[in-house]
Amino acid sequence: MPRIAGVDIPENKRIEIALTYIYGIGRTLAQKILTRAEVDWNKKTKDLTEEELTRIRHLVEREHKVEGDLRREVASNIKRLMDMGCYRGLRHRMGLPVRGQKTRSNARTRKGPRPSSLRRRKK
Repeated sequence: MPRIAGVDIPENKRIEIALTYIYGIGRTLAQKILTRAEVDWNKKTKDLTEEELTRIRHLVEREHKVEGDLRREVASNIKRLMDMGCYRGLRHRMGLPVRGQKTRSNARTRKGPRPSSLRRRKK
């Protein structure tokens, strides 16, 4: 399994898809990277030569913020919003949707599972 940016990418997938296993790289960015590295998008990861892997690795590590650096930056941006006490920061702190969604009937991803009926009855 080849490693790019500290992530093992799958061997049996097309390289265009395999690159999306790296946090911070989606389909479009993967295609741009492969075009600049002069690698065919439809090649399987296991069929890449060591030179092609090296070119991809250098492009990803030099020019794009991925994995740990990107996660750290996102976390610090959220922490900055919470420290400022702005509306978005308060929503993050309370674990509610940040971008204006309704919370009356949905928002289960942010709010977590509903309290069970047994817990309600005991109180």
